[in-house]
Amino acid sequence: MLSAKQELLAALAAELDHILPGAGAKAAFESPKVAAHGDFACTAAMQLAKPLQRNPRQLGEQLRDALLAHPAYRRWVEAIDIAGPGFINIRLKAAAKQAIVHEVLAAGSQFGQQPDKGQRVLVEFVSANPTGPLHVGHGRQAALGDAICNLFATQGFDVYREFYYNDAGVQINTLATSTQLRAQGFKPGDTCWPTDPDNPASKAFYNGEYIADIAQDFLAKKTVRADDRAFTGSGDANDLDGMRQFAVAYLRHEQDLDLQAFDVRFDNYYLESSLYTSGKVADAVSRLQAAGKTYVQDGALWLKSTDYGDDKDRVMKKTDGTYTYFVPDVAYHITKWERGFTKVVNIQGTDHHGTIARVRAGLQAANVGIPEGYPDYVLHTMVRVMRGGEEVKISKRAGSYVTLRDLIEWTSSDAVRFFLLSRKPDTEYTFDVDLAVQKNNDNPVYYVQYAHARICSVLRSWAETEGGEPATLKNVDLSALSSPQAQALMLQLAKYPAMLSAACSDFAPHDVTFYLRDLAACYHSYYDAERILVDDVAVKQARLALVAATAQVLHNGLQVLGVSAPAKM
Repeated sequence: MLSAKQELLAALAAELDHILPGAGAKAAFESPKVAAHGDFACTAAMQLAKPLQRNPRQLGEQLRDALLAHPAYRRWVEAIDIAGPGFINIRLKAAAKQAIVHEVLAAGSQFGQQPDKGQRVLVEFVSANPTGPLHVGHGRQAALGDAICNLFATQGFDVYREFYYNDAGVQINTLATSTQLRAQGFKPGDTCWPTDPDNPASKAFYNGEYIADIAQDFLAKKTVRADDRAFTGSGDANDLDGMRQFAVAYLRHEQDLDLQAFDVRFDNYYLESSLYTSGKVADAVSRLQAAGKTYVQDGALWLKSTDYGDDKDRVMKKTDGTYTYFVPDVAYHITKWERGFTKVVNIQGTDHHGTIARVRAGLQAANVGIPEGYPDYVLHTMVRVMRGGEEVKISKRAGSYVTLRDLIEWTSSDAVRFFLLSRKPDTEYTFDVDLAVQKNNDNPVYYVQYAHARICSVLRSWAETEGGEPATLKNVDLSALSSPQAQALMLQLAKYPAMLSAACSDFAPHDVTFYLRDLAACYHSYYDAERILVDDVAVKQARLALVAATAQVLHNGLQVLGVSAPAKM
């Protein structure tokens, strides 16, 4: 069907160019809002009516007659109807729809994927400072980042996954001091436990039980290893610097365990501290000064970010000599560009919204050849967790929030991924733990996985009773696939490649979850309407080929999300 669609589009483009030179570049098909109206819809007649000063319906009729005379339309199209003010509705022949089954089975796991583009893309995500376990917000970011990476890979990009974090600064000093107090025998609530001097009611230090675990292991002189560092505790409660390094390695290891449980990997860990030690921050500031994009006022160094659309200029270097947090971000993104990543996507929480304009302004002002709009951002909201009808806010382990590992242990990695990807990133999301463990059609991940397992059961039964081999289905006669349910399922299969491409362009893995639910619904409707293992061999083979193709697309789509496709449930 994909090849048939391309032939039909090419013929449409040629006819549009004949009517108005250059119009063929906009040749496109849409899916009719009402399935009964046809398989493809075209609005070209209405779009061309105004520049041609023609009646759109009459223009549609002219275009219909021209298309029906074209060999591709004679081969693949059953009828073309004109509706309303000039909608062109195209009804395909059964053979055109059936072709998708062979296309899926021939491509297998590569169905929907595009050839190598020869372009690298860096996706930065999670990027959590090592001050505590990963919370469910980090989990949403991990699911988004990994799925977006997978989408890019399907479209032929060379994908590079990066985790950026700060291993120094105020937060890390607070972590070290919190650990030292625990090592000295103190705990949250003791009179010596620090509070925020500007807000005495709030605890400034880290109160979770994991801090006590870090202190205990440091005193025991244990060695901790993370993906990007290792450190051995000295056992000396007065060794604050050693405790700082140990705590960072310890929590990076904990983060690695969280990410391993979530089956997320990274190609590189980039340290914010390295931007200072390598001189990249100083170099970025020098570039901005040399470009005349900074000025000094009230003892502080400012960036003329309003020159690039920001609502006000921003302080770069405070009166105490320290840099504001967006300055190392500018330096970091210059390194991304210099490393050859002309396309970069950052996955961050919505609390980073204010940094976008100033980082982009800094990159433009640095005058290093970076285009406007670099990098791209995907911002996500936090996640509420419901369990037993009540919101869960506290984790014993973390002290003040639900961790990613809590959520995985309560449900499963598959459920967490699918659920966290089932809404647009910038919409509020409530994770229902009770729903995620249900084994019924109300649970979306179960519903999709069950469709795959159901097909595998049919194929297994065929193999066991008749010795059937899936490979033999690639070239069977599909003419028996004529029922409305079979045709609806084939049309849904044909939507997969375009859906993948659009989801990649829009950074929208939620579109994949929507598609998979629709595909599963089409399959369940088909299964309920027609027996597959019938006596008629030709009919049976055609139906087996259709469901095998459906299983393949379900598998491919779940793989993009990082969710398993079980053969049994």
